[in-house]
Amino acid sequence: MSNLAPPLTTTRPRTLQGKTVLVKTNSGSDFKGILHCLDGFLNIALEHCEEWSNGECRRTYGDAFIRGNNVTFISLIGK
Repeated sequence: MSNLAPPLTTTRPRTLQGKTVLVKTNSGSDFKGILHCLDGFLNIALEHCEEWSNGECRRTYGDAFIRGNNVTFISLIGK
């Protein structure tokens, strides 16, 4: 059991605010952008957002809101 990752808490994802993140959705699309805010339901607001699908940038948005029930995971891009 020692190889399990620690549980995700509400404070850990908030440390990503202002950083570039990758948000994977249930539909298979990836969204890359700067995390503006995140709530307890995993609703996400991204700034300078790009939608990626099959390795190609499909659309560019100024700001985007992703509803939490569509989120598979959030990952930090770079440092």
